[in-house]
Amino acid sequence: MRRVFYVALTYSLADLMDETITFAGWEALEDRSLSANDEPKSGRTYTMFHGTHLSNAKTIINNGFQPSKDGLLGTGVYISRNKDKAKCYPLKTDKNEKVVFKLKVSVGKVKKIDCDNHPMQKTWHQNGYDCAWVPPKSNISSIKSGREEDCVWDPKRITIVDVACCVDDGKRKELRKLIHRRNGTQDVCSSCHQNIPGGQNQHDIERCWNCGKKVCPFKRKHVCKP
Repeated sequence: MRRVFYVALTYSLADLMDETITFAGWEALEDRSLSANDEPKSGRTYTMFHGTHLSNAKTIINNGFQPSKDGLLGTGVYISRNKDKAKCYPLKTDKNEKVVFKLKVSVGKVKKIDCDNHPMQKTWHQNGYDCAWVPPKSNISSIKSGREEDCVWDPKRITIVDVACCVDDGKRKELRKLIHRRNGTQDVCSSCHQNIPGGQNQHDIERCWNCGKKVCPFKRKHVCKP
């Protein structure tokens, strides 16, 4: 993943014009060349997402995922590289009761399933594949969103690394602590939630020279507020 930062600065064009243009803050952007719409390559590790009910979150973190017994692609754990797809689940559930996990997934050998009644739609694992992938805008009639979908046979191929979405700030912090404790990555910045070396619990906090707010320079986004 390539991250592009727009660093806070003030730039004056007073000598050239009557106005002063001020840029403040930054935002980290993902490299669009690494699209979630591209076919996953066998043997690679990808960032994916899984939406579940908040009441199930701690059990999943502590015990791992339990594969669905059946579904569009048969038995397995249903996930997606499209975060918006994961945010839709569980269906017919209030957003306050949902949580979306960020995952690292070793996909193993991948089989593309791109049409209704595909001969390996539910038997891909029996044919030597570890993951089934439905491409975006496929010809599968039951997928109305047009977003990609993945199904992984073995839950051990999936590692929860973070909470991508959770409306309740307190619950999100609690779940993040549990994830880092389970993964043995407790040296995590309390501001940006990224791993840090040396047994610290915080990156060196800097003061934004535009708005004066103390911020972690590793945060994904900072916008100066008046």
